[in-house]
Amino acid sequence: MAFEKVTVPTDSSFGYTHVAERDAAEAVRRAIPADARIGYWTAPDGWALRRFDWPADTVSRRSRGAVLFQTGRGDIFEKYLETFAHLHAHGWSVTAFDWRGQGGSGRLSEDPHVGHVGDYAIYDRDLAAFWSDWVAERGVASQPPVIPRVIVGHSMGGMMVVRALAARSIQADAAILVAPMIGLKSPVGAGIAGRVARWMASRGNPARGAWRSNERPGSIASRQSLLTHDASRYDDERWWQAEGPALCLGPPSWSWLAQGFAAAAALAVDPRIEAMETPVLMLVAEADKLVDPHAALRLGARLPDAQIVRFGRESAHEILREADGVRDRALGAIDSFLDAVVPPRP
Repeated sequence: MAFEKVTVPTDSSFGYTHVAERDAAEAVRRAIPADARIGYWTAPDGWALRRFDWPADTVSRRSRGAVLFQTGRGDIFEKYLETFAHLHAHGWSVTAFDWRGQGGSGRLSEDPHVGHVGDYAIYDRDLAAFWSDWVAERGVASQPPVIPRVIVGHSMGGMMVVRALAARSIQADAAILVAPMIGLKSPVGAGIAGRVARWMASRGNPARGAWRSNERPGSIASRQSLLTHDASRYDDERWWQAEGPALCLGPPSWSWLAQGFAAAAALAVDPRIEAMETPVLMLVAEADKLVDPHAALRLGARLPDAQIVRFGRESAHEILREADGVRDRALGAIDSFLDAVVPPRP
């Protein structure tokens, strides 16, 4: 499948022809669907993780299968309601959960505004256990019928999906990686930055914030410019945080940062990558200022069955929350990929 780069205007219209269209899109992004559910899943160690479930509409259309969508660091699943609506309209059941230590899944730091984890293995265990329960509760572990299972991971979620597939702790029919955090950006290079993060984590409280605010330290760019060119979609996050202040999260801890650099270095030499059998679609923003797109492309080249779609300066980190031209192209690539690897049942 061949894809060409496109340049997307970044003016204030964001592709909306009428104010009514903009308002309708905003309404989808700022309301939980009437037939969706928000609840909690309890991990094997007793920790409660907030989850979202939106069953497919089996009355008006045949169900395509089930999607588990995993967000990035500091995210909440509400940010992706518009993407969930697109998947649901195409017949997919959609599930998501907030990672432990962020969103509505509690905190691992005494400071509720610091995103902390002591070991990424905690994320690994949560994802593997949730996947197992999710497969069982949806009845997709038995035959017949076999319902396609798809996993989507954005940013940090993308890294955790790759780790799970490489470890075979989950068995997905297809995987979609959106601006995956295969490497972290640093002006001094990942090697030096990783050593500094480990040194800082080993001295003092490892759960303390690595910096005060923004998505990266010392950035002169606005947070919005790091994430999306679409001001309206960017504002969705602040709207949801105003509705639920407990969902807010700030910078990562030194421990989270040290773990991130170490995990990226491990993936770069993990021989299991070449043995991953799951078909993968990778969406990469080449101008990404938060994660390293080159690391993602290098890993993508090692995957046995991968399609890679690149975006240029028209896209910041949050590809699925970008201006319409970028987002529509990304969703088109996702639809085509899923139609090819897990086609609708006749």
